[in-house]
Amino acid sequence: MSDVWSTISAERGALAADLANLTSSQWDAPSLCTRWTVRDVVAHLSATASLNPPKFFLGMARAGFNFDRFANAQIAKQRGPDAAVTLSTFGGLQHSTSAPPGPKISWLGEVMIHGEDIRRPLGISHTYPTEAVRQVIDFYKGSNLLIGSKSRVAGLTLNATDDAWQHGQGDPKTAGVEGPLLSLLLAMTGRGAACDDLTGPGAETLRRRCPS
Repeated sequence: MSDVWSTISAERGALAADLANLTSSQWDAPSLCTRWTVRDVVAHLSATASLNPPKFFLGMARAGFNFDRFANAQIAKQRGPDAAVTLSTFGGLQHSTSAPPGPKISWLGEVMIHGEDIRRPLGISHTYPTEAVRQVIDFYKGSNLLIGSKSRVAGLTLNATDDAWQHGQGDPKTAGVEGPLLSLLLAMTGRGAACDDLTGPGAETLRRRCPS
């Protein structure tokens, strides 16, 4: 992709549009992120778009370098008094190019994966650019940072059924996993619900390795 930030902006805008008419119960519904509601995840996305490296390291220091404590403090800061404010804050950050330290592709992954953390429990479908999904999954397949994707798929052979993408050198007869590219990405990043879309002898192994 020639401009990752433009894709991030487009995906933020699409998510904001999908959230525009949620009911109170939908805002409070559990997301695919353990212990986070839909509203919490939106606030987390706002936090990411509001941070820069100095703010990130200062926040981490205040949280005793405990990432979960840091993330929850950022969510509390960005939630606002009600869901309308939470959404307004997120929408206002659509074109932000500010982020914590890390490669740009990880922030595209952030909005795509958390977008599905929100959409899937609510039954909202969305089509992402295939090239974007491919670049994100190629990043996560080799990364153990924070969510352990590399270790989660170790020994498995992944094959997308809707794209010419595959990964791994395991025996397909015993460790093969097949399914849509987006579902492989979600399972790789720990979303057990996405394993419902996957088949093959290695699918159950991948599900067991997911924390949620």
